[in-house]
Amino acid sequence: MESELQKLPQPETTRPSQPESIDEGSTKDDRPLLKPDPTNPQLQVQSQSSSPSIEELEKKYAPYVRHDVYGIMGQGELPWTEKVLLGIALVTLVPMRVIGATTVLVVYYLICKICTAFWAPNREDEQEDYAHTGGWRRTVMMQSGMFLSRVMLFVFGFYWIQETYQPINLNGNSNNEDGSKQQAEELERPGAIVSNHISYLDILYHMSCSFPSFVAKRSVAKLPLVGLISKCLGCVYVQRESKSPDFKGVSGVVNERIREAHQNKSAPIMLLFPEGTTTNGDFLLPFKSGAFLSGAPVQPVILRYPYQRLSPAWDSISGARHVILLLCQFVNYVEATWLPVYYPSQQEKDDPRLYAENVRRLMAHEGNLLLSDIGLAEKRVYHAALNGNNSMPTVFHQKDD
Repeated sequence: MESELQKLPQPETTRPSQPESIDEGSTKDDRPLLKPDPTNPQLQVQSQSSSPSIEELEKKYAPYVRHDVYGIMGQGELPWTEKVLLGIALVTLVPMRVIGATTVLVVYYLICKICTAFWAPNREDEQEDYAHTGGWRRTVMMQSGMFLSRVMLFVFGFYWIQETYQPINLNGNSNNEDGSKQQAEELERPGAIVSNHISYLDILYHMSCSFPSFVAKRSVAKLPLVGLISKCLGCVYVQRESKSPDFKGVSGVVNERIREAHQNKSAPIMLLFPEGTTTNGDFLLPFKSGAFLSGAPVQPVILRYPYQRLSPAWDSISGARHVILLLCQFVNYVEATWLPVYYPSQQEKDDPRLYAENVRRLMAHEGNLLLSDIGLAEKRVYHAALNGNNSMPTVFHQKDD
């Protein structure tokens, strides 16, 4: 593996200046983006005096910068032609797409309701799902889910999806130099799909292809309609705190699912976004090693969303604004590149960080993506700066692994 990866040209890396280091335990992933405090004039004066320029912010936080016609946070000044197109779409496309998307969601909810009627969900380690349901129930949920996910993408304007599948090189080692030829010939099933993360649309695309399970917040399970669907997908819910003394944690549950999917073809495959947050699609952030702890093979997938007006990337734009503008766009595009299944060497199995980094480098090379070493913490800083809050504590500069 190492000699194979050494042949790859090193992608350009963007590295911000390193902030002051502080206690790692004080950093939290779920902390909301901060907004300026209008009641504190002292902070406003400090903010105005130390406020970095837009150019400096865009250079430092390049993976989260929008380059479409809607500008920063989707609030840029639009030409009159774009305003006319938006006005037309708001009264024509948006109502039809809202009705279409709602119909698809309700239809699939009803299918899931019928398939799970009088059937107890699988409950283990404070998780709850119907993904381990077998027989006709699982077949109907999976096939209808894949079809309706594609219909939902069509409703959102993704009329064509360009997919590229890179063949496995059976004449040599597919990924590493430790006897992977035999593994490639046996076509072992990967335990997880590893994808770059650009938008919430990523999940819809993967649902339409392989109907995988993925990690979601616990609150998703309680949402109307979506809650039952997430249980049928077999989502692993993030628990803020354990209720039982023997709770394995999300990482433990995910890795058990990955091993199960690798060994059992009927088990749901896991979909993981190891970057931990979304980017503008031009960069690849550092991979968290949790997806690679099991040592099972993974299926790397590279997504791109070519655009002319609105970028489907969900980077520095609010969710509501992004959905409305996306629905106003007449045509959207997505491209997916499926790399060969990556079989880790023994060294990579023993070192999940090495495994994660080698997969990341391979995806960056094959997808022509830039490597960046900033992550979610810096994204929060960038969002806060865009919102005018320059009093962001240095605690947010700490990286999470």
